Amino acid sequence: MAGRHGRIPLRRYRPRAAAPRSSSLIVWLHGGAFSHGDLDMPEAHGVALALAEAGHPVVTVDYRRVPSWSWWARPRPGVLGGVRYPVPVDDVSDVIGQLAGEAAASGHSLVLGGASAGACLAAGATLRALREGRAASRRLLLAYGTFHAVLPPASPELRARIRGRHGLAQFRPATVERMNRNYAGRIEAMADPFAFPGGHDLAGMPQTLLLDADRDSLRASGEHFARELRADGVDATHHVVAGSTHGFLNRPGEPAFDEGIARAKRWLVSA
Repeated sequence: MAGRHGRIPLRRYRPRAAAPRSSSLIVWLHGGAFSHGDLDMPEAHGVALALAEAGHPVVTVDYRRVPSWSWWARPRPGVLGGVRYPVPVDDVSDVIGQLAGEAAASGHSLVLGGASAGACLAAGATLRALREGRAASRRLLLAYGTFHAVLPPASPELRARIRGRHGLAQFRPATVERMNRNYAGRIEAMADPFAFPGGHDLAGMPQTLLLDADRDSLRASGEHFARELRADGVDATHHVVAGSTHGFLNRPGEPAFDEGIARAKRWLVSA
C-alpha cells in the first residue's frame, strides 16, 4: 500500500467462513519496542490466523520501525535522526484512511488492534484521526500496551505479581523511558498525545478491549490507561490474563495465547 513515506507492506488473511454474526475488518499491529518485529513473527502471523479462523478478515501492517536502542545507555541528547515519531503513526494512519472505505463498502466494522508498541501506535493513530476529523476505527483491541511516556507506578497487587524471580525480566521505568525517547526522537514529542496518548484527553475514543499480562510491569500502563478511558466516558473493558507474561500473543500454543484470542473473539462479536 502507498503511504506518505513510501510503500507500506501489508499481509491479508481471508476467513474461510463468515463470523457468527457481523464480522469485522481487523487491522493488526505487532509489537517490538517500536524498533523490532515483522509480519512473520507469531504476534503478527499467529494472531492474524487465529482471528481469521473466527471469520474476520485481517490485515497486518509492517509499519516503519525506529532504529535499535540500548536497554542500558540513555539516548544521546538532542534530536535523533532516522525514522522516529510520527513516521510509524503516519503509516498506521495512511493504512486506516485507505481501509476505512473498504470496510464500509463490504459491510464490515473497522477494528484497529495491536500488541505492546503496536497497541500504543493503534491508540495514538486513533486519537489523532478523531481530533483531526478523519476516518478512524470503530473499536480498539489493545494487548499489553505501553501508552504513557513515563511508566505509571505499579499497583500493590501488580508489585506482588512481579516480585522475586518474576521481576528479573521486567521493563523498568528507566528502560521504558529509553525506549520511548528512542521512538519519540525529540524531547518535545514525549508530551505529544498522538505519540503517547496516556495522560491526555481521551474523550470520543471508540469502544476498547485491553488485554494485559499478569506478571508484566507494563500492565501498570494498561491499567492506568483503562481508568483514563473510563474517566473520559469511553466504554473500556480491561482483562488480565492469569499467569501470563509480556508478549503472550507471541507464543501460540500456550494457554495464555489461547485465552487472549478467545477473549478477543468474544468481544468482537459482542456488539
